[in-house]
Order: sequence, then C-alpha cells, then structure tokens
Amino acid sequence: MKVKKIVLMFLGTALLLSSYSCGYNRIQGLDEEVKASWSEIQNQYQRRYDLVPNLVNTVKGYASHEKEVFESVTNARSKVGQIVLSDDITKNPEKFKQFQQAQGELGSALTRLLAVAENYPNLKASDNFRDLQAQLEGTENRIAVARKRYIDAVKEYNKSVRYFPSNLTAKFLLHMDVKPNFELEDKTAKENPKVNF
Repeated sequence: MKVKKIVLMFLGTALLLSSYSCGYNRIQGLDEEVKASWSEIQNQYQRRYDLVPNLVNTVKGYASHEKEVFESVTNARSKVGQIVLSDDITKNPEKFKQFQQAQGELGSALTRLLAVAENYPNLKASDNFRDLQAQLEGTENRIAVARKRYIDAVKEYNKSVRYFPSNLTAKFLLHMDVKPNFELEDKTAKENPKVNF
C-alpha cells in the first residue's frame, strides 16, 4: 500500500512537471497577450478612422482647391473601412498584409493633408484645426505604442511556439503556429535620407 502511494505521488509529480515544461499554459497566456495587443491596435486605428472626416472637413473649408488631397484621404479611409476585421486576421498573412497596407495608405494620405494645412496660416491658427491635429498626433503616438506592444507580444508568442519542447505542444496539442508581425509599409523609410547643403 505504501509503495502504491509513493508510485502515485511520483507519477503525479512527473505529470505536473511535464505539463509545466510542455508550455501549454504559457502558450495560452501568450496567445491572449497577442489578442489583447491586437485589440488595442484596432482600437487606436478606429480612433484615427473616426477623426479623419472631422479633419478633412475642417481643412476643406480653408483649402477647397486641394481636391486631389481630399480625394486621396477619402479613398484611403474607404479602403480601411472595407476591410472586415475578424479575430483570425492575425492567422491569415494575406489579410494581415492588406490591413497593414490600407492603414499605411491612410497614414500617408493624412500626412499629405497636414502638409496642405501648413500652407494656410489661417487654418493653422484655427482652434478647431489645432485640436483635431493634436488629437490625430496623439492617436498616431498611441498607434505606435500599441504596435510596439503587439510586436513584443508576437515576439514572445512566436518564440514559445518555435522553441523546443513547447513547440511540440503548440503544434500537436494546440495546433498553433507563428503569428505575423508588422512590416515597414513605406519602403522609402528604409533608405538613407539625402542631405544637400
């Protein structure tokens, strides 16, 4: 009887240690961190998406002849609105890339819109424009922070899914694979700037 208890205790301890080293709970926790980080990115992109019409309308009142810029912002916003965000977007690299490209186009269009605003001193002096510009800048900062957190969460998750022995748990027990991460959308940002004096 005593031997049976010792064997059961040994088996219980071995099972506990093996379940800890297999990474099951760690992978689940890291997956939840990635999902939460992704939700925060969506939240900040939605905030930017909602600010765009107010900003465009404010600038339009001052610079009505900058039609091309307004159309590019409107088209970019429309592309972002057409992408259906589902929970599995981080599992589909193609959808993830489309989402990233649409957000990049919107960011680029907003940059052009703000450049147009620089040419209109009365617009820059407008309290409404300054408030919207500050909100947009704050949102862009929040997006950068949210993306950084997502990148960090994906890095830890991907390491756990790829490292032995937790990769066995991820692949065979949980059927989980690595998640995509953000790439630099603007290819010109990779180039060294040219400075001429």
